[in-house]
Order: sequence, then structure tokens, then C-alpha cells
Amino acid sequence: MLKFIHSYFAYLVISVLVVSALRFLFRYFLSKEYTPVDFRLALITLITSHTQLLIGLFLYFISDKFSLWSELSFNEIITSPINRLYLIEHPIVNIIAVVLITRGYSLHKKKRISNSKFRSIGIHYSFGLALLLSRIPWSNWI
Repeated sequence: MLKFIHSYFAYLVISVLVVSALRFLFRYFLSKEYTPVDFRLALITLITSHTQLLIGLFLYFISDKFSLWSELSFNEIITSPINRLYLIEHPIVNIIAVVLITRGYSLHKKKRISNSKFRSIGIHYSFGLALLLSRIPWSNWI
């Protein structure tokens, strides 16, 4: 059940991140004013990404794959692409992506000028999205 939630909630997270990153970058290039809608979208993106991370971390520690840490050596985990993806790459890269999203949100709140708000949050959200997309186990997800 938790794996199902984690898999399908990812669609929402990616959708919101795509919309947010595109909106903020376009508004930066078009020199638009920052609005309450922008603030809400940034906050919703932050909340959904954090929720997904918490679900993922909980799932990581209760999954069958986590027991491979005690069954296999570190070298065996590293040399197996599927084990490396699930046990190392996916969790670490996704944590980094959520840290980038959080950093972008935090930095944009400190800015006074709309253009710098959009630039800060747009760049961070875009890099976070790129990282998330790079470590999704596509063969098992779609």
C-alpha cells in the first residue's frame, strides 16, 4: 500500500514541480510581479516534495531491499546497478533534490524584488526536478 502511495504521489510531485519551475522561470524572463498565487504554488510544491520524501524514507527503511545492507557487502551493492539505484542513488539524490527545493523556497522568501524571487526559486526548483527525474526507477514506475 505504501509503495503504491509513493509511486502515484510522485506523479503529483513531478507535475507540481514542472508547473512551478516553468511558471517561475517564465515570470522571471517576462519580469512579472510576484503574487500571492506564486507564494501558494511555491509552498504547495515544497509541501508535496517533503511529503513524498517522508513517505519514501519510511518506505526505504521498511522495504525488503533495506535488508540487503546486512545480507550483501558494500562492494556487492555498488556493483549491482539495481541495488545501487534503490539503496544508494535514489534516496541520496532525492534527498539532495528536496534540499534544493527547500533552499530555493527559503531564499526566495528573503528577496524583496520579484525578479530575484523568481530567479532563485525557478533555478532551485528546476535543478531539484532534474535530480528527481534522473533517479526515478523508470522501469518499475511507469
